[in-house]
Amino acid sequence: MAFDPSNGFVASSDVPGLADELLPIFDVEQVQLQFSIAADFVSAQTANNVLILALSNGRILRIDLNKPEDIDDIDLPKKPTEVGVIRRMFLDPTASHLVICTSQGENYYLHSQSRHPRPLARLRGVSIESIAWNPSLPTASTREILIGASDGNVYEGYIEHSTEFYRKEEKYLKVLHKLPDGPVTGLWVDTLPGAGTDTRRIMISTQSRLFHLVGKVGKNDGGGSIYSKLFEAEQPVVHELPRSTAATAAASDLVISPDTLQDTSRPHDGDVNERVFAWLSSHGIYHGQLLLSPFTSELGNKVFSEAQLLPRAQLMTSERVGGRRMTASNDYINAIALTHWHIISLIGDRVVAANRLTGDIVYDQVILNQGQKAIGLCVDIQKNTYWLFTSQEIFEIVPRDEDRDIWKIMLKLKKFDAALKHAHTLAQKDAVAIASGDYLLSKGQFNEAAGVYGKSSKPFEEVALAFIDHNQPDALRKYLLGKLSTFKKSYIMQRQMIASWLIEIFMAKLNSLDDTIITRAELSETLNPTQTREQLDAVRAEYQEFVNRHKSDLDRKTVYAVIGSHGREEELLYYADAINDYHFVLSYWVQRERWSEALRVLQRQTDPEVFYSYSSVLMTHVAAELVDILMRQANLEPRNLIPALLEYDRNYKGPLSQNQAIRYLLYVVNQLQSTDSAVHNTLVSIYAAHPSTSKDESALLSYLESQGDEPRFDPDFALRLCIQHHRVLSCAHIYTSMGQYLQAVQLALAHDEIDLAIIVAERAHSNPPLRKKLWLAVAKKVISQSNGIKTAIDFLRRCDLLKIEDLIPFFPDFVVIDDFKEEICSALEEYSRNIDSLRREMDESAATATNIKVDIAALDQRYAIVEPGEKCYVCSLPLLSRQFFVFPCQHAFHSDCLGKRVLEQAGPGKAKRIKECQVQISRGLVKGRKREEMIAELDGLVGEACILCSEYAIKRIDEPFVKENEDKEEWAL
Repeated sequence: MAFDPSNGFVASSDVPGLADELLPIFDVEQVQLQFSIAADFVSAQTANNVLILALSNGRILRIDLNKPEDIDDIDLPKKPTEVGVIRRMFLDPTASHLVICTSQGENYYLHSQSRHPRPLARLRGVSIESIAWNPSLPTASTREILIGASDGNVYEGYIEHSTEFYRKEEKYLKVLHKLPDGPVTGLWVDTLPGAGTDTRRIMISTQSRLFHLVGKVGKNDGGGSIYSKLFEAEQPVVHELPRSTAATAAASDLVISPDTLQDTSRPHDGDVNERVFAWLSSHGIYHGQLLLSPFTSELGNKVFSEAQLLPRAQLMTSERVGGRRMTASNDYINAIALTHWHIISLIGDRVVAANRLTGDIVYDQVILNQGQKAIGLCVDIQKNTYWLFTSQEIFEIVPRDEDRDIWKIMLKLKKFDAALKHAHTLAQKDAVAIASGDYLLSKGQFNEAAGVYGKSSKPFEEVALAFIDHNQPDALRKYLLGKLSTFKKSYIMQRQMIASWLIEIFMAKLNSLDDTIITRAELSETLNPTQTREQLDAVRAEYQEFVNRHKSDLDRKTVYAVIGSHGREEELLYYADAINDYHFVLSYWVQRERWSEALRVLQRQTDPEVFYSYSSVLMTHVAAELVDILMRQANLEPRNLIPALLEYDRNYKGPLSQNQAIRYLLYVVNQLQSTDSAVHNTLVSIYAAHPSTSKDESALLSYLESQGDEPRFDPDFALRLCIQHHRVLSCAHIYTSMGQYLQAVQLALAHDEIDLAIIVAERAHSNPPLRKKLWLAVAKKVISQSNGIKTAIDFLRRCDLLKIEDLIPFFPDFVVIDDFKEEICSALEEYSRNIDSLRREMDESAATATNIKVDIAALDQRYAIVEPGEKCYVCSLPLLSRQFFVFPCQHAFHSDCLGKRVLEQAGPGKAKRIKECQVQISRGLVKGRKREEMIAELDGLVGEACILCSEYAIKRIDEPFVKENEDKEEWAL
C-alpha cells in the first residue's frame, strides 16, 4: 500500500487567465489514495507532515507525507473485540508521541521510533477527551502533560518511551482538578515570553465553560507534579455560557491557531507572535487572541474581554456563491479548525470558512456525499495544513492567499499599521497610505499625516493645499521631504521645484524661530527661550542634512536668491560650501572685509585658480597669513602670483626683512628649487627697487652670489635695474658674472669705488693681459687722485704684473724722477737678469738642436740581425720565406700578416686608407713615382708600430688569453 508518490493527493490544475482575487480563498481537494483499505477510518491525526490513520479493525497506518510510499502498518496489542474500537487519537505537534484511546477505556502510547503500542496502565479506564502537550515539545518523552477526561478530571502525566517489557510507560499520573461540568473538551498550555519558563498559561474548556489560568509551576524534582502548585495557588478566570442555553448534545472543542509561516520551526514557547484560540460551544464559536501580557490573572480578563462570539446561526445559514441560501440539515457545528485568519467549520456535509475578524463567510461548499459522515477536522500546526476525514475518504483544505483581504479589513478597523503590513501590492499599500493620511489629517495629527502622505499617490496639490489651509508649515516641510524622496532622478524639474520650495520653507521657519527668541527676550527677561533655541538648532541641522542630500536637485542661482532675500548668512554660506562654490564664499567674506573668515575658507582649497583669483586683495590686507597658506600649497604656479606680489610690494613701506613678497619668493627659490626666470627676475626687481636698500645691497648681493655661474635670472634685465637704481656693487657683480671685467672696473671707478675695482681686476686671473689692463685702469685712477709719488708706489706693490715703466705715462710732466729713482733702478736690474736668463736658454736650445741632428744621422745606419730560423710572430712560419718587417723591439712579422693585424686593430679611417692603397697597388692603378710613393705610404701605415708592444697591444688588453677555438687544458698547471 502506498500513496501517490508525488505528494499523496492530486491537486487541481490552475485555471489559466484567472486572477487570484477571483479564485476562492479555500479549496477542498480529495486525496486520491493509491492503496486499498480493508476497513473504515475511525480516527485520524496529522502533525509535522506525518499522517496517522486508525482503522476499525484495530490497525494504525503511520504515513510520512514526505515519503508517502513508506507506510508503517501497526497493530494494537489486542484485538478490537477485546479492547474495543479505536475511539480517539492524540498526536503531539512534533509527531513524536501518539496516545490511542479505545471505546472500552484502554489507552496506548506509541513513540515515533517504535512500531509497538504500549498500554498505559495508570490510565486504564480513563476516557481521555483532550491532551495539552508540553510547550517545549520534547521528543524523547512527553515530559509534563495535561490530560482531560470525560468525567471532568484534569490529570498531569509524564510518559516516556521504554523498550523494557515490564516497565510502565507513564512515569507518574496525578489528578489536579475535577470539574463538575462534564467532559474536559479542550486543553492548552503555553509559556509567556518574558515571564520565564516557570510561568505558564492553561486554558480548559468544557461544554459550558472556558477557564483561563496564569501562574508559576513547580520545579521538576525527578517525579513530582509541577502543575499542582499552579492549580492550588491560582484562581481561574471563567467565561461561562448561561446554563439554560447550554446544550449537552452540541459538540465542544478548544482549538489553537497554527504556527506563523515564518516561524514554523520554532516551538510554542519561543513564538512571540500572539496565537488565536477558538472555543466551540452550543452558542457558536467564541474566539480571540491569546495575549501575552500582563503576567497575572488579569491576563484572563483581558483575553476574554477582547474575544468575540461568532454566532452559530450566522454559520448555519449562509449564502453560497450564486445567491442561493443554504440551511444546515443539523442543528450544531460538528467540528472547527483555525487558520491564520479564518475559522473553518464542519456543519453536516458542508465546509464553511468565516473570516475571524469580520465574521464574513468566505467559503461555503457541500463536500460530503449524502449519507457520508465526517470523523473530524485535523490541523498540522507546524506545517500549516488542514485535513478533513470521513470513514473512507481524505480531503485537504488548501488555503490560497488567505490574507488577501486582510488589509481591507484592517483599513476599515482603522488599524493602519496592520493594514500596511498585510498589503502586498503597491496599489494596496498606496490605498492604505492615503486612508491613513486622511484619518490623521482629520484628527489634527498633521506631522504624522505628512509622513504618510509623502509615500502615497494622493494628488500633490491636494495635500499641499490642505497643509497650507491649516497653516501647518512643519507638516508641509515633512511632506515635501517625503515626496522628494519618491521621485526618480530622471524627474529633474519636479525634484528641482520641490527642493527650491523647501529652501523657502526652511528659511521662513528659521526666521520665525529667530523672531520668537528675540521677541521673548524683549518682552520679558524671565522667559527662557531654551526650547525655541533647541528647535532652531534642530531645524538648522535638518536644513543642513537636506542640502547635503539634495544639493544636486537645487538650482544655484535660485537658492542664492531665496536665502539672500531672507538674510540668512549662515545658511547661505553653508549651501555654497556644500556645493563647493568657494568663489562665492570667498567673495562674500572679501566684500565684507572679514579677512580671517576668508583665510579659513582659502586654506581648505586645493584649486590653484582660487588662490590666483584672490591673492591680490588678500596680499594687500593679510599678507603674512596668506603667505603661510601659500607655502603649504605644493600645486601652485608661482609665476601666476607675481602680479599680486608686485602690487603688494608697490604699496609696502616697511623694512626689507618683513617684506612678505620676498619671503614667499625666497621660499620658492630655495625650498621649491624653482628655475622659472620670471620668479627670479621678480625677486631681483623687488630687491633692486626697494627704497630701504639704497645703501645696503647685502640682501641683493647675497642672492646674486647664490646663483653662481649659471644664474636663473636675466642678467641684462637685472643689470638695467641695478643701473637704474644705482646698485653699484650689484652691477659690478653682474658685469663680472658676464665676463665683462672692463665694464665692471670702469663702473666702479666712475663711482670712486677703488677697492671694488681692485677686487674685480683680481678676478680676471686667468687672462693676464686683461688683468694688467684692468690694473692699469685702476692705477690711472689712483694716480690721478693721489697727491704724491708714495701712493702710486704703494699701489704698484699690490700687483705683480705692473712695473714702474707701466705707471710712468700716468704721472704728470712736472714729476721729478728722483722721487722714484730706486724703483727705476730695480726695474733695470730685473731687466738685466731677464736678459741673462734668455741668453742661457738660447744656448741650451742650440745644443739640443745639434744633438738631434746627430741622432737623425745615426738612424740612417741602424740595422737589425735576423737569424735564419726566426719565425713570424703571427703565423709562426719562417720569416725569410717572404717580405717582412723587423721592429727595434726585435719583433718580426710577414708584411701580409702584419697588414691583417693592423687592419683589425686600426681605426676606421686608417683601415680604410690601408685598403685603398692595397687595392690601387695590387690592381696597378698607379705607376711610376706615384706608385713608389703609395708603397712608401702603405709601409708607413702598416709598419708604424709593433702590434705586440705598442698602443695596439694596449687596446687588446680585454682579449682573453684562451680563445674559443683553443684547448683550455693546455693552460692547466
